[in-house]
Amino acid sequence: MRFISPKTDFAFKKIFGSSESKEVLISFLDALIYQGESRINNLDIIDPYNAGYTTELKDTYLDVKAILNDGSTVIIEMQVLNVPAFDKRVIYNLAKTYSTQLKYGEGYSKLKPVIALTITDFTMFEQTDRYLTRFVFKEYQDNFIYRNQHLTMVFVELPKFSRSLEELETASEKWIYFLKEAPNLEAIPETFLDAVAHGGNPQDRAASLS
Repeated sequence: MRFISPKTDFAFKKIFGSSESKEVLISFLDALIYQGESRINNLDIIDPYNAGYTTELKDTYLDVKAILNDGSTVIIEMQVLNVPAFDKRVIYNLAKTYSTQLKYGEGYSKLKPVIALTITDFTMFEQTDRYLTRFVFKEYQDNFIYRNQHLTMVFVELPKFSRSLEELETASEKWIYFLKEAPNLEAIPETFLDAVAHGGNPQDRAASLS
């Protein structure tokens, strides 16, 4: 049996953004955002459509959007084509998601962190060979982090990942390998089982789409 590629829009949303995807998404986010730590106890997958709050503001569409148990919002995009100004689109979606949290009259203390997880099938950052990078606000000269880390961008660049199945060690490596190599798999590797310790199996969903 061959698995459908999770890089396709339909498959990615089915695997990570459907109503049955909660446990799979928790494992995925713990691996890629929190370096394999079990930080997420629960989450709610919500409508990824991000309407403009005025008629003049541009509507945006995300692949997956979730609210974590600590109130943080995670927005996820799987991007295959390197379209013009994509780097600006990531920032726009992050800032828009953050700025539209508050209703009229609510205080800024109610704001919660927003994390933008972006997976690309092309290279974005020529400055590094690392396939997993994280960006936060820092002071330009002394390099200390802004006191509230409310805006974070995490990038996974699939072309930079070259580990073989036998070389996979961490949960993040296994998830990235799955994203990149799922169409070439004929069975579920036993070494993947601990990467989905929360009980979900992404390849079961991928198989259902094959």
